Amino acid sequence: MPSPLLQSAASAKIIRGYGIAVLSVLFAQLITHWPALHLEYAPVSLFFCAVMVSGWFGGVGPGSLATILSSVAFYYSFLSPVDSFGAKPGQLARFVVFLLSAALIGSLSVAQRKATESLRRTRDDLRDTVQKLMQANDMLTRSEAYLSEAQTLSHTGSFGWDVSTGEQFWSTETYRIFEYEPTQKPTLQLALERIHPEDLSHVQQVMAGVSEHGSDVDVEHRLLMADGSVKTIRVLGHTSRDRVGNPTFLGAITDISAIRNAFEEIQRLKDQLYKENLALREEIDVTRMFEEIVGSSPALQIVLSQVAKVAPTDSTVLITGETGTGKELIARAIHKRSQRCSRAFVSVNCAAIPHDLIASELFGHEKGAFTGATLRRVGRFEAADGGSIFLDEVGELPAETQVALLRVLQEREFQRVGGNESLRTNVRVVAATNRKLEDAIAEGKFREDLFYRLNVFPIEVPPLRDRKDDIPLLVQYFVDRYATKAGKRITAISRRSMELLQSYAWPGNIRELQNVIERSVIVSDSENLSVDNSWLGQRAGASESPAHRLSERLASQEKEMIEAALAASNGRVSGPSGAAARLGIPQSTLDSKIKSLKINKHQFRKS
Repeated sequence: MPSPLLQSAASAKIIRGYGIAVLSVLFAQLITHWPALHLEYAPVSLFFCAVMVSGWFGGVGPGSLATILSSVAFYYSFLSPVDSFGAKPGQLARFVVFLLSAALIGSLSVAQRKATESLRRTRDDLRDTVQKLMQANDMLTRSEAYLSEAQTLSHTGSFGWDVSTGEQFWSTETYRIFEYEPTQKPTLQLALERIHPEDLSHVQQVMAGVSEHGSDVDVEHRLLMADGSVKTIRVLGHTSRDRVGNPTFLGAITDISAIRNAFEEIQRLKDQLYKENLALREEIDVTRMFEEIVGSSPALQIVLSQVAKVAPTDSTVLITGETGTGKELIARAIHKRSQRCSRAFVSVNCAAIPHDLIASELFGHEKGAFTGATLRRVGRFEAADGGSIFLDEVGELPAETQVALLRVLQEREFQRVGGNESLRTNVRVVAATNRKLEDAIAEGKFREDLFYRLNVFPIEVPPLRDRKDDIPLLVQYFVDRYATKAGKRITAISRRSMELLQSYAWPGNIRELQNVIERSVIVSDSENLSVDNSWLGQRAGASESPAHRLSERLASQEKEMIEAALAASNGRVSGPSGAAARLGIPQSTLDSKIKSLKINKHQFRKS
C-alpha cells in the first residue's frame, strides 16, 4: 500500500494540475479584455493555448476542465450577444466547433505529453540498458582475461566439439598445449596428429564412445610433440545439446606433465627414503658383537691392514672364518671406510631365511607373485642401492638363488620374483661364510663361477685362540659395556679368571667370550669380577683332556703338511707352484696358519 508521503505528493500534483487549468483560462480571459494589448480578436487562440497548457501540465482531468471553462468563457464573452448567458441559437455552430476543437487540442496535448514522457522514459531505459551492456561487456572482457590467465597458469585449456558436424573450438591455452599456431583452424585430425602412437587407439575408442553414446570423459594420455618431447594431459568433458538438439562435446584439457614428473620424483624419493629407513632400522635393530674392533694382536693387524686396502675400492670381498669371529664386524668396517659409507649397509643372514623365501628377501617380489604376496615388496638389493650388502653364510644359498646372485655380480641387474622388469643396482657385495666353499664346490652344492666372482679379495678372520693377546682388551671392553647396562661398578677382574680365559680354546670365539662376560657381570656382587670354571667347556691347561690331545695332534699334522708343501715349493707361498696352490687354500689363509703355527718359511728356501 502507498505510503502517506507518496499519497500527499500525488494529491498535490492533482491540485496543481487543476489550478493550472483554472489560472490558464482566467489568464486568457483577462488578456483578451486588456485594452492595451488589442487581443480582443484572438480569444480562440488564447483559449486553445490555455487548454494545451492545462492538458500538458495537468493531464486529462485539468485539460477537460480547461476545455469546459474556455468554452463557457468563449460563449459568454465573445459570442453575440456578448456578455450574455441567454440562448444564442445563431452562434451554436461556432460554439460547437470551438468546443470540439478545444477538446481535440486538449487531447492532442495530453497525448503529446504522454508520448514525450514515454520517449523520455524509453531514452532513460535505453541509456540504462546501454550502461548495463557496457558494464556487462567490461565484466565479460575481464572475465575472459582472468579465465585466459587462469588457464595459462593452470595449463588448462578448453575446447568444444560439434559431434554432428565435426567443427571444433579451441581456447588459446589449448593451442599452446598442442603447440599449434592460433591461426590454424582446429580440427579433429589436427588433435589426433599430436596423440602419442601408443595411446592413439585408446583415445580413438574414447572418442567413439562420445560419438555413439555421448558418454562423459575422464582420461589421461600422452602427446608426442614435433620436437620429440612428450607431454601428459588429462581430458575432462561431457556431452550437451544445443538449441536445435545437436550433440556438442564440451571439455577441458590440462597439461599435467609437471605434476606427473613431480609425483614420480616424489615417489622415487619416497621409495629411496623407504629403502634407507628399512636399512637403517635393520642396522639399528641388528645385534652386533661390539661397535668397534678391539684388539692389537698381529693376526688381527693383518686383517685390519687388508680392510684398509680393499675398503676404498668397489671390489667384492669374501670373508671367511669360524663362527663368532666377527665377520660381520669386518664387513661393516669395510663399508664405513668406503666411499659408500653415507649410504645403507644391509645385512642378510642367508642361513636364517627359508630357501623358498630367500629370492624374495634378496630381490623383492611383485604383488601376487606367490600365495601371501598381497603387496609389492622391496628386496634387500633395492634397499642397499648405492651402499653395501653383506651376505652372511653365503654358502647356504640354494642353487637357483646362486644363479640370480651371479647375474647381479656380472651384469648389475636383477628381477623381482614374479616380475619381468630388469632393475639396475649399484651395490657393493661383501660375503662371508664359515664353510670351506671349495669343498661345497666339489660336492656340487656351490657354483664355481659364483665362488670366483665372490672371491675377488679374500679375508680370513682368525679365531680367538690365535688372538690370545687380545683377550684382556676384549674382556675389559665387555665388562665396561655390561656393567654400565646393569648399573654396576666393576673395577678389576681376578688374575685367576684372566688366566683361565686366556688358556681356554674358545670354540665359540668372541661370541662365546661375550656371553661368558655378560653372565659373570650379572652374577657379580663386588667390584672384582670372577668367572666360574663350569661356564667354560674345558680347562685349556688340562693336558689330560682327550679333546685337547686331539687338537694338538691335528695342529701337529697341519704343521707337518704345511712344512712339506713349503719344502716342495722352495719356501714360496703364492703362485701356481706355491705352497698355497699345493694345499688348495688361499694364500692369506696359509700366511695366517704359518704365523699361528710359528713356521719359519725362509728355512725352506734353497740357495
